[in-house]
Amino acid sequence: MLNKILPIWAKSYQKSWLSGDLIAGLIVTVMLIPQSLAYAMLAGLPPEVGIYASILPLIAYALFGSSMTLAVGPVAVVSLMTANALQSLAMQGTPEYVALAMLLALISGVMLVIFGLLRFGVLSNLLSHPVISGFITGSALVITIGQIKPLLGLSFKADGALHNLTGIVTHLSEANLTTAAIGISALLALWLSRTLLKGIIAKLAPMFVVIIATAVTAYYQLAQQVGVKIVGTVPAGLPSLHLAAPTATQLSNLWLPALLISLVGLVESVSVARSLAQKRKQRIDANKELLGLGAANVASALSGGYPVTGGFARSGVNFSAGANTPLAGVISAILMSIVLLGMTGWFYHLPQTVLAATIIIAVITLVDFSVLKHAWHFDRTDSFAFLATMIGVLILGVEEGIVLGVVLSLASMIFKTSQPHIAVVGRVAGTEHFRNVERHQVETAPHLLALRIDENIYFGNAAVVELTIQEALQKQPLTTNLLLIMSAVNRIDYTGLEMLTDLQDDLKSRGIKLCLAEVKGPVLDALTHSALPLQLEQCIYLSTHEAFLALS
Repeated sequence: MLNKILPIWAKSYQKSWLSGDLIAGLIVTVMLIPQSLAYAMLAGLPPEVGIYASILPLIAYALFGSSMTLAVGPVAVVSLMTANALQSLAMQGTPEYVALAMLLALISGVMLVIFGLLRFGVLSNLLSHPVISGFITGSALVITIGQIKPLLGLSFKADGALHNLTGIVTHLSEANLTTAAIGISALLALWLSRTLLKGIIAKLAPMFVVIIATAVTAYYQLAQQVGVKIVGTVPAGLPSLHLAAPTATQLSNLWLPALLISLVGLVESVSVARSLAQKRKQRIDANKELLGLGAANVASALSGGYPVTGGFARSGVNFSAGANTPLAGVISAILMSIVLLGMTGWFYHLPQTVLAATIIIAVITLVDFSVLKHAWHFDRTDSFAFLATMIGVLILGVEEGIVLGVVLSLASMIFKTSQPHIAVVGRVAGTEHFRNVERHQVETAPHLLALRIDENIYFGNAAVVELTIQEALQKQPLTTNLLLIMSAVNRIDYTGLEMLTDLQDDLKSRGIKLCLAEVKGPVLDALTHSALPLQLEQCIYLSTHEAFLALS
């Protein structure tokens, strides 16, 4: 029975892996403690919720996920998306808000599990790299701007990144100087630790900053003396396990944010997991990732947490610290449980400004404009998708920005395929190779027009393909044989089939013979469901060379 339950990595576990997993589990826990508190507050939740989301989800992913080194838990972007989804439904920090966050994790988890069972791992490829980079960059900027308020001790109401930025400028004189001094000092210390320190010391630096700032705040009673905002009481003890089904109203309000969180979390997790797996010649199963992430989110909802996914920085630390298997995550979960049971009192005097500094340092590295630079030189539509997604996140909001990016990506793909490249080709002298007449010196026949269609034929481009063929025929009025080279056509739909049938009828009435060459099996199978192959009367050739010899 145990052998059936255990994941594959546990069945073949080797003793030599244990030391690496133990060290990685400890280091990630030290990193995870301040991040969990900070990301929970970023999501508008009590700090302990971040710790709750860092225990059972790690164990659930270890049982069902496919990556050996992906570290699952609260992350900045998903925390921002959670806050954005719930801000209009309940007041932050209230029990109702916490319950909605748990339901958001549950709905997201169920969606991911269903997608995994249906083997929808291909969803991880739905967002193009420029779109996801634009989304992450925009989200990182939104988070950074939003965290300047607690960093400086400001308190004003504002919706959206631009209003926050304006508010910061106009209310700067109201900043709490002690809070600002602690926050900026923590920010500088964290930045210097990343740039100057290396190895384990650099990874432990955030915890040292937290300990020093907490000790100073407690010793000088800065919360009472000068109004430095602190974390306050963090309830001790493990979370109770309970699961509530969403009502119809809650489901209607949460399904779209849950879907977007699932999609973004999947893309982020799979991209990180694949990049780490490649370094060790390992493989990632996107369908198992769906199941692992889904199980992690259901476990988070069950234990009082909120949506989780695999994180960039945390997974990198887990990998570089020597993690060999998901046991490292299980060890982190055990250590986080110990923290909850007996160490929550240590966080009482932790200044919120230090958590803001922790978030800023964590997300600022996600701002990446190099994708925009490369995309601009390679494909302008991809660069526009990056900019539109980033600006959409900044101006419209997180959900609206990602939807805009997806729509633009799909629109870009449809636009590109709706304008297919069709080349007039001829034979390279003395060979059986055929190339574009505008790029190469080739041989052509006066009564033969050979066209290579470099795109699938479907409803979005069928009319353009036919128009291009007719225009090419007008330029060569002596044509008696039209050869369509289908080597690049992998698919043809009913609209494309109708277009070819109508074209055949038109050409036949004009005394022009239509022939096809290099038709792929799936396309030929689709054509056999119509009368077109019979109408072509043995004029479908295996190769362009064979057709050229016969028709010229």
